[in-house]
Amino acid sequence: MDYATLKTFKPSEFEDAADGYRSMGSMAQAAKDHIEKTVAAGMRKTLNGEAAEASQKQLQALAKNFHYTLTECGVISTALNGFAYDMAAAKQKLTAAVEDAQADGCRVNGDGSVAYPAGQKPGDEKVADGGTVTGSAGGSQASDALERQAANIHPNPNYGKAMGYANRIADALKEATDADAKWAPKVRALKADDDLTVSARDWTDVTSDTGGVRETADAYLDTIKPPPKNGWPQDNANWWKDLSEEQRAAYVSMHPASIGALDGLPSDVRDDANRMVLAEQRAAKQVEYDAWLKKEPEHYKPYISPITGRDVKGAMVPTEEWKEWNEKKKQLENGYKGMDAIQSRFDSYTSESNRPYLLGFDGNDMGRAIVSIGNPDTADNVVTYVPGTFAKLESIDGDVGRAAALQLEAERQDPAHSTASIVWLGYDAPQAIATDATETKWADKAEEPLGNFLQGIEEANHRDVNQTLLGHSYGSLVAGQTMRSHLDLPVDNAIMVGSPGVGVDHAKDLNIAPDRVFAATAKNDLINLAPPPAGPLAPLNPKAYMELFDNHSIVHGTDPVSDNFGGRVFDVPDGKLPGSGGEMMPAHSQYWDEKPLGSLAKIITGGQP
Repeated sequence: MDYATLKTFKPSEFEDAADGYRSMGSMAQAAKDHIEKTVAAGMRKTLNGEAAEASQKQLQALAKNFHYTLTECGVISTALNGFAYDMAAAKQKLTAAVEDAQADGCRVNGDGSVAYPAGQKPGDEKVADGGTVTGSAGGSQASDALERQAANIHPNPNYGKAMGYANRIADALKEATDADAKWAPKVRALKADDDLTVSARDWTDVTSDTGGVRETADAYLDTIKPPPKNGWPQDNANWWKDLSEEQRAAYVSMHPASIGALDGLPSDVRDDANRMVLAEQRAAKQVEYDAWLKKEPEHYKPYISPITGRDVKGAMVPTEEWKEWNEKKKQLENGYKGMDAIQSRFDSYTSESNRPYLLGFDGNDMGRAIVSIGNPDTADNVVTYVPGTFAKLESIDGDVGRAAALQLEAERQDPAHSTASIVWLGYDAPQAIATDATETKWADKAEEPLGNFLQGIEEANHRDVNQTLLGHSYGSLVAGQTMRSHLDLPVDNAIMVGSPGVGVDHAKDLNIAPDRVFAATAKNDLINLAPPPAGPLAPLNPKAYMELFDNHSIVHGTDPVSDNFGGRVFDVPDGKLPGSGGEMMPAHSQYWDEKPLGSLAKIITGGQP
């Protein structure tokens, strides 16, 4: 970049363009929200049939376009602000060098060279002529020493000063040139297909674009104060409030996963950020899946009789290569099953009261998701349901369905107050009964994030919200340990169903009034056979072994449905017998059936079951 270009360069023009893209993103957001919340939801509520279904698909595609536009506009806006910031820094250095040179009697020429006036060193007999020097950028100790030596030797005392200004100008020009070269490929990459179909490849390009801009805009992004490291919801909320609109937009576009995970922030902010993450991770899974399909090996090979050692005419069997390929194919399909289930909730809700909010998401490993049916920031009642053993992203649809059923029943029973029902899969749940579920390590790691999440609900709601913590199966241990470990947790009611113990010996140890601790276990739920901690794990202890099936000890403490626990036990149906319908523990999953669901709804709305 030359002197004339940098001198006339206006960073404000790029900042204005960044504002324009941010405004365009806001318009895309408004259009997307209007389509999803008003048009599509309203049609689903009143219309059905083939034409309505076809319309829904078109509306979903349109909303997807606006979502993509919103996301890309955020990336472009940040890129333009980042480029403007880097160029502004270079121009400020140039302006300062020019002003200093002029104040010192020098003149900066149109090519960036510096003309210095005639001058005379003390003791010299004659005045040395003036001249012009051109600077060089990036001086070293050696080159600086040589320049000082040259200045000392030069008969004109103004030569050294001019050389210093010329070098400063050269440094500013190099900084601008480097910034231009750094940003040019990043900005050129911010280009979408010229069609109206937002494909999985488009979303993976968004991920790539975001990573490139985030890395290149480090200087600009460093001017934005990062979230507090302690993770406390109140501090997170205060941090968010202190950011400008530009800073918020930049942080969301560059760090959507971080914003989506911050407890204490408004639910709509977390939802928007997490839906970006969902779209990008789902697209990455699709691209990986499509690539794997192209690698399908030969499916069948002739069957060779083990008796004759010859091919059996007309008999074919799958090849080993195909079996391995098909197993990986199933794994990939399962990898996005939960993501599609979450997206289907956004594509099927009918009103604002049952609108889903994605308050946490991570598609890696077993996956994590926090989904609220209804807005917890405006709800009078909020229930947070923690699922237990075998819970993972792949099967999240069933847990979200339970949350939705409870939300619907609560608002049916208490129409004067709004209810938000949350499934909190914000931890890695155990995936085996006899081994993993007997250990507390899964619950231990969940205590802090669950506690922060509940505090965040209170922080974002800003009302006298009635909060309930509902734990099912191993999730009741997570809930119990979290309540035990937090003296001031904003939980008004606790419900434990199908519990193997909650990590405490008495309801009062949960730090709320014992009469607001409720528990139920179906008669035919095999969780009743869960042993006490010292049961078969310590067979040499006869006394402990004899207590295997007593009425209060269970694997993780006192059984919450026993008299010894001190909470309130409510009735639920006996449930199906083990093995019914081919299920080992059908009764363990029946706490959301009609009768127990009604009891749960009464509790979370502040009543009695």
